[in-house]
Amino acid sequence: MKKPLYLAFNKPYGILSQFTSDNLNETLSVFNLPKDVYACGRLDKDSEGLLLLTNDGVLIDRLLNPIHDKVKTYWVQVENIPTADALKKLQAGVMIGDYKTKPCKARLLDPQPEIPDRDPPVRFRKSIPTCWIEIELTEGKNRQVRRMTAAVGFPTLRLIRMKIGKLSLGNLRAGEFREISKNEII
Repeated sequence: MKKPLYLAFNKPYGILSQFTSDNLNETLSVFNLPKDVYACGRLDKDSEGLLLLTNDGVLIDRLLNPIHDKVKTYWVQVENIPTADALKKLQAGVMIGDYKTKPCKARLLDPQPEIPDRDPPVRFRKSIPTCWIEIELTEGKNRQVRRMTAAVGFPTLRLIRMKIGKLSLGNLRAGEFREISKNEII
């Protein structure tokens, strides 16, 4: 039996959350990660931040199974400054397609964080301000955070997952990973 291995990885923008691809997209294979680990969940190609990698299939199932309601925390740069009403709508749950999201936590980050620029940079328009909000979810539908902010009128420009359960991204730079213990996750 293999020794369980747990890694916190800061997935950069533009990278698929898998090791192989049928097309020209870059994958996790370019980061010299240990063999036989798998992503626990996904971050889409356009999202950044914390990705848990492990060879512990039981833990993967536990974290991904919706009955466990594992909290995931995202920092989201949105167009304009969300109103109190828009944040309340996010918190109550919004319709994305034919699905109503579960209640969540949503707040303006104050003070606004200083986040290193992304390559390529986020679209910039002089006449439209941006701001960072924090959203905590217990579910993870396809592109859910992006669809939620758009539903309340504040499109997502940049999305960074900061936490999974009690595991935090910390000071890992894009493309870096560190070995962690199971106790840091659950």
